[in-house]
Amino acid sequence: MGKPVNTGGFDKMEAYKQEFIEFMVDSQVLKFGEFTLKSGRKSPFFMNAGAYVTGAQLKKLGEYYAKAIHDNYGDDFDVLFGPAYKGIPLSVATTIAYSELYGKEIRYCSNRKEVKDHGDVGILLGSKLKDGDKVVIIEDVTTSGKSIEETFPILKEQANVEVKGLMVSLNRMEKGLGGKVSALAEIKEKYGFEANAIVSMADVIEHLYNKPYKGQVLIDDTLKAAIDEYYATYGA
Repeated sequence: MGKPVNTGGFDKMEAYKQEFIEFMVDSQVLKFGEFTLKSGRKSPFFMNAGAYVTGAQLKKLGEYYAKAIHDNYGDDFDVLFGPAYKGIPLSVATTIAYSELYGKEIRYCSNRKEVKDHGDVGILLGSKLKDGDKVVIIEDVTTSGKSIEETFPILKEQANVEVKGLMVSLNRMEKGLGGKVSALAEIKEKYGFEANAIVSMADVIEHLYNKPYKGQVLIDDTLKAAIDEYYATYGA
């Protein structure tokens, strides 16, 4: 047997990450062009997790999240917390996928925007939180880290939980509210837990730049120049 051939850098990104990038494009979740974000920033790319709407899409999405969570945090956690509203379907789909892929039962939990005072009372949906629970937070994307500012106190008010980390689908790799480091790095500095993403914009660029996908080059030289310019201003 001869030595395996080194095919260069293209094999370094895990297959599921490459698939996830194509899945975002196919699902019309990741788009390229010119978009004005909630922060007022004009961005050459836009990610909208609200475009995952079918059963097949949610099943696959849960599997990608489950793989990334397993890669980054292992099995040592009890609850997947999805902040309202977009985090609710994410936490449900991912707990199902986690059970199927890894045979471990994780509880799902989300918050309500308004506290319910009858029937299933309180601010939580799904599982209640107990002292000592280890929690992974799941979100679609974190541009500034503002949502964690709202989520973290809710978790801590409910029980003495340990937050193991945050998982988002895309790391936009731009400065958070503090304006110095990325939103994910800011979260680690401020709250002391890890923040990771299934893929980063660097992965997206590596996978799509000047490479045809389904007969179309999604990131050509012009768009790459616009992305570089965006990161010169907002990049972390």
